Amino acid sequence: MLGETFVTLLVIMDPLGTVPIFLGLTSRMPARERQRAAVRAVLAAGVLIIGFALFGKLVLDYLGISVQSLSIAGGLLLLLVALDMLRGIDSAGGEEDDVALVPLATPLVAGPGAIATVIVLAGRNPGAGERAAIIAGILAALLVLAACLLFAERLARWFRPVWLNFLTRVFGLLLAAIAVQLVIDGIRPLVRGA
Repeated sequence: MLGETFVTLLVIMDPLGTVPIFLGLTSRMPARERQRAAVRAVLAAGVLIIGFALFGKLVLDYLGISVQSLSIAGGLLLLLVALDMLRGIDSAGGEEDDVALVPLATPLVAGPGAIATVIVLAGRNPGAGERAAIIAGILAALLVLAACLLFAERLARWFRPVWLNFLTRVFGLLLAAIAVQLVIDGIRPLVRGA
């Protein structure tokens, strides 16, 4: 169970693919603040994913929310961030706009895919030992993500600001595509069921 959770979340979280987006969103931050943002993003994503692994099905059922609705909402939120990146608008405004929490921790890392995965895995494996293995798999995937984001700060030193600006726009386009795919993934089952 640990291995399945780890590999599945690693693929969904895509730590290496998150690095350029992280660099783009934090390009105007000093190095120390970028490292703090990486740690905040991983901690917040960890709390969300572990929380949903333990209580997600209960919360979604109580609120009457489907995983598809979660996917559509996450996609729309990511699309707004992607549009800001494409236009060159600085998303890393101030304390009230913490890019480590939104969009990095959620919906990028702890997005609908990761949340749905841990809800399904926890539902299929209700035993205490199995749940502990799921949590261990989540923590292992988060450690890989943390290492990639903390290494991203060193990578940023090699890029001139003009290249980071260019990469921000390129990855803004890719982030927009990810956002649209999340919306499509949320709508597709609803259309099939209609």
